[in-house]
Amino acid sequence: MDCHHYDAFRCRSCTLLELPRARQLSDKELHARSLVDAPVWLPTVAGPEAGFRNKAKMAVGGSVEVPTLGILDRDLRGVDLRDCGLHSAGLTSALDRIAAWIAAAGLTPYDVATRTGELKHVLLTESPDGELMLRLVVRSTALEARIRSRLPALLEAVPALRVVTINVQPEHKAVLEGEREVVLTGKATLPMRLSTGVTLRLGPRSFFQTNTPVAEALYEQARAWVDGLPGVRAVWDLYCGVGGFALHLASPGREVLGVEVSADAVAAATATAAELDVAAEFVAADATAYALASRASPDLVVVNPPRRGIGTDLAGWLEGSATRHVVYSSCNAESLARDLAAMPSLRPVEARVLDMFPHTGHYEVLVLLER
Repeated sequence: MDCHHYDAFRCRSCTLLELPRARQLSDKELHARSLVDAPVWLPTVAGPEAGFRNKAKMAVGGSVEVPTLGILDRDLRGVDLRDCGLHSAGLTSALDRIAAWIAAAGLTPYDVATRTGELKHVLLTESPDGELMLRLVVRSTALEARIRSRLPALLEAVPALRVVTINVQPEHKAVLEGEREVVLTGKATLPMRLSTGVTLRLGPRSFFQTNTPVAEALYEQARAWVDGLPGVRAVWDLYCGVGGFALHLASPGREVLGVEVSADAVAAATATAAELDVAAEFVAADATAYALASRASPDLVVVNPPRRGIGTDLAGWLEGSATRHVVYSSCNAESLARDLAAMPSLRPVEARVLDMFPHTGHYEVLVLLER
């Protein structure tokens, strides 16, 4: 992928951009293999090398008249990256119109150096159907009335918008979003209609993989593994989010339980399960605390933790449980390796690298464990 921002040293986030894609993929697989001792490695899922991101996380800089959407340089000045080659065409087109609307509405960009201004970030997500969810991260509610009054103009300029919110992040620190979310549109969730046959409901604060084609491959692989195992009647999906793994694994004769700390994500997953008419239940709780408090052991557990991994407590519970299989989805093979060392009775039988984050050193690895 060619990038004029990279060549001009305006943005160097794609640290592997100068490496051929084949070399990127082989290096990631070698790294994963060095950490995970699986007897079978399925072919790496590559996905597209450009235009794959379904989410744009843009810092707002510049001036009211000429706002920038992108990153801040070392001098805390805005660098405009609206035409980033990683973004889908729908995101790129919408970002141009949103920037023009910001200028017309007179929304003052937040100046990190002087701690003045209001608009901090523009977070934009696109569904496979081309619908959009926009979150405007602001320092306070000072702009709320102005944004509301100019919302019709925004919806006219970007007709694909389904959800628009204001997120309030008052603190002066490197935190992307705050706790308060104000929904401005009648719809509060974005349907993510996947090629797998499942449509997830994505709320403003819900997690979903940034690479939709590779996420679909991730869910398909987990479903293929679980459907191929005998006697899997009870499944837990820990760190379930909006139910990505749980809803793909739900099937006749199988009961699925998803555990997720976000009540909004649990509500969205519950609504999707009802729409699909599948036996999937969702609980708002901490994944580790829920497992440690439970006396039951399901036949199979799915874990999809953040980069830190599942940790010693949950790994210890899995090691001592009667669960026969675990599907572990990891975005950090090093924390995965630490977790595997803490549950030696559960051994990898198959694994697969999925290039969720092309042109960077990051990737997803999915592992099937068997007791």
